[in-house]
Amino acid sequence: MPLPTQAQNEAALVLFSGGQDSATCLAWALARFGRVETLGFDYGQRHAIELACRATLRAGLQAQNRTWSDRLGMDHTLNLAALGEISDTALTSEAEIAMAEGGLPNTFVPGRNIIFLNFAAALAARRGIRHIVTGVCETDYSGYPDCRDDTIKAVQVALNLGMESRFVVHTPLMWINKAETWQLAEELGGQKLVSLINQESHTCYMGERGTMHPWGHGCGHCPACDLRRNGWEEYQAKVTPNA
Repeated sequence: MPLPTQAQNEAALVLFSGGQDSATCLAWALARFGRVETLGFDYGQRHAIELACRATLRAGLQAQNRTWSDRLGMDHTLNLAALGEISDTALTSEAEIAMAEGGLPNTFVPGRNIIFLNFAAALAARRGIRHIVTGVCETDYSGYPDCRDDTIKAVQVALNLGMESRFVVHTPLMWINKAETWQLAEELGGQKLVSLINQESHTCYMGERGTMHPWGHGCGHCPACDLRRNGWEEYQAKVTPNA
């Protein structure tokens, strides 16, 4: 896809968990910016296996596209164990996943994305990076308030005021659903990229990697698996409408 010359000459930092959304965002950033670094967070998540997927995905992206390989820079991982320690959620403990009071699932980790963006901005400032990319979305998600467009815009304003900077927080997936996220991956890197993300990314909240479903690894019944499976099936129906 044709890209602005200015973007090609700038750098981006991608919040890269090892999941489908962040892997797609990494490809999006590699297609757009001249240098791309990645950042993951270890906060005591029960699906910490996602962190182990990051290296495989990065290597796969480099192998698929020479330009992307040249653009892909350093990977960073920050230990935010304190977030897990203060979070009493099903995502940071062995609690059963369920709906909590107020209509939010108990997988919601309060302040997680806000905290992530603050640490990302601090790292970006040190690395001389202005663009920050995150895979949050309010079209096809679990209702987390820190994934909403208004929240991200407010955080961007706060970061720029508090750090006297001009960060731009990009949310390529904000207004698309999971099926459209698969379609975006295809547009960025064809079926090779779709296959890489399908096979090597991790979404399942339970951390299950044993079973390989048509839509990827996972337990098959947690909210994250439900979203991924439904999105994959909708995407496949459009790819092979007569199947």
